Amino acid sequence: MTEDLRKLVVDGIEIEAPADMTLLQACELAGAEIPRFCYHERLSIAGNCRMCLVEVVGAPKPVASCAQAVSDLRPGRDGEPPAVNTRTEYVKKAREGVMEFLLINHPLDCPICDQGGECDLQDQAVAYGRSFTRYDENKRAVEDKNMGPLVKTIMTRCIQCTRCVRFISEVAGVEEIGMTSRGEDAEITTYLEKSLTSELSGNVIDLCPVGALTSKPYAFNARPWELEPTETVDVMDALGSNIRVDARGPAVLRILPRVNEEINEEWISDKTRFVWDGLGRQRLDAPYVRKNGKLETATWTEALDAAAARLKGDPDKVAAIAGDLADAESMKALKDLMASLGVPHLDCRQDGAKIGGGPREAYLFNTTIYGVEDADAILLIGTNPRLEAPILNARIRKTWLDKDDVQIGVVGEPEDLTYPYAFLGGGADTMKAIADGAHDFFPILEKARRPMVILGMGALARPDGAAILKLAHDLAKKAGMFIAPTAEDQEGWNGFNVLHTAAARVAGLDLGFLPGERGRDIAGILDGAAAGDIETVYLLGADEIDAAKLKDAFVIYQGHHGDAGAHVADVILPGAAYTEKHGLYVNTEGRAQRGRRAVFPKGLAREDWAILRALSEKAGRTLAYDSLEELRAKLMEDHPTFAALDYAPGGASAGSFADAEVGAAGKLDPAPLRSTVSNFHFTNAIARASKTMAETDAAVRAATGDLRAAE
Repeated sequence: MTEDLRKLVVDGIEIEAPADMTLLQACELAGAEIPRFCYHERLSIAGNCRMCLVEVVGAPKPVASCAQAVSDLRPGRDGEPPAVNTRTEYVKKAREGVMEFLLINHPLDCPICDQGGECDLQDQAVAYGRSFTRYDENKRAVEDKNMGPLVKTIMTRCIQCTRCVRFISEVAGVEEIGMTSRGEDAEITTYLEKSLTSELSGNVIDLCPVGALTSKPYAFNARPWELEPTETVDVMDALGSNIRVDARGPAVLRILPRVNEEINEEWISDKTRFVWDGLGRQRLDAPYVRKNGKLETATWTEALDAAAARLKGDPDKVAAIAGDLADAESMKALKDLMASLGVPHLDCRQDGAKIGGGPREAYLFNTTIYGVEDADAILLIGTNPRLEAPILNARIRKTWLDKDDVQIGVVGEPEDLTYPYAFLGGGADTMKAIADGAHDFFPILEKARRPMVILGMGALARPDGAAILKLAHDLAKKAGMFIAPTAEDQEGWNGFNVLHTAAARVAGLDLGFLPGERGRDIAGILDGAAAGDIETVYLLGADEIDAAKLKDAFVIYQGHHGDAGAHVADVILPGAAYTEKHGLYVNTEGRAQRGRRAVFPKGLAREDWAILRALSEKAGRTLAYDSLEELRAKLMEDHPTFAALDYAPGGASAGSFADAEVGAAGKLDPAPLRSTVSNFHFTNAIARASKTMAETDAAVRAATGDLRAAE
């Protein structure tokens, strides 16, 4: 279908613009700069601030360009294209008047405002305002509101642009911010001043064009020109959101989103944004060796010698577990070291998920995050995306908002996902009924043009996980979720998706960090350690395990926080957190991304690959790389998928995957499918060390009435 294009003249330049485009967008298409406060391309149009006024030739008054569509313009008397002016004296005076009204009640506290230096109001007041004011009356004052431990409010600064209101209701899907009263008495507030409970609430800080909503944990910490920005990726979930880490000296002071349309658009979750204070708490900044039952600080030589001595023993009595935050390079180094020692017991699946070892598509989010918007039928199985991947949940909600006919079904637990869905049942028997075509939801999937299924760890991290995986693949095949690329549809469609919760999981599976021949998986390693069959366990940042089963084994813990793994360790090798090292991470859709170092490791801590390289030398199995570049070259040589940076395979191999052997036949457990994430704020060692996350969890529980102890 051809796009409806209209001609118009902007500042004397004739352009063609889509009829449904706003006049503001059309003017920018012509190279004009249009100021705005309330308009945001990802939110609905409000037309509140009137800062985007332009002159439409023939119109009786200035026009708010954000609220006017190109199709609303009429041609001239002789049929000439409509003309728009954005730089005339008429427009200049109109914008100066609007700015004067906006500043009537705005306090002159820029020197103490956290928005100072990166404030839209400051920038536009200089560019489009007057250098004087004619207003000499008393300014109004507005009482600050309580929005919880994350968002600081100074509402006297608010200009009622309603960006925060529209974001919370439209994107986050939680009706928690609104406007009361009208005119001079208008105020933005939360319902009964309760704490915000959305996992995306921190994004209102970025959206606020003034200093009314700022970051409470970051308050008065630094000015933007003091900070050193580093572009990297997030590891709080498996989506790999693109972020910017701002640091001053050795400390990370804030984390902001970067725009990536294919992953996180320009949003990040609250855990991603505010977990930074956990990077400075409960840190392991020196090697430790347990002596006489007590951990004591040691030199690197002592710690490495103690670890190497245990690794030189019987390889059948040694095991290694990779944690959820590990980078690909460190897992590659550990795997190579264990292979050289002959150790068969390896696993990167701390939750015991029954995936890996088969085709790569069997453990990827094959539709891609961006591709969710093309789906017209979605089946969620054993997952709560609102807690496991809030940005993905927002993408599903966006799809529901944009499409009237999209159908969403849930097999698992009935939770508030911020969009309506059909609850189909709680157990695997419901899933089997759908796969057999005996459920009402199967025809919906079968008739859909782009159906998809999202399989969570709650379905796979069970004894019958392999059987559920096979059942999901069979269901996807019967419902027509695999469409091979063709000349007409070059991308194809693969509607089979696995949603991971761990940032390191896909890279670990790509590396084959799995049990070898006669090797034990995670459950076997833990049970073997408890029984005395496994005598030495190497934990690479592995904290999401039942550490009590390791009390009789010799534990070598390499990580950055004093969490569960460090508590049972006999040797601690202090590593680097994700902001303190260069590393590759592969997100749930199979997209390899490069993380970059923002600050240096704490104290005597070192980058993880370098620790393993030094340990290999002590163990007499020196690894064949002396630098990170050499390690990456070896990594990409052995596993070429890591060389395709920022590439998600999507439906490229949908045809062959349809006939692949996925999972294994087995008996299904009737127990309900439950998400593996029960508490959004405490999913990893960094988050558990964060004071902000603890305060937020308590505030959310109080606001929602869930006063149970944190699980």
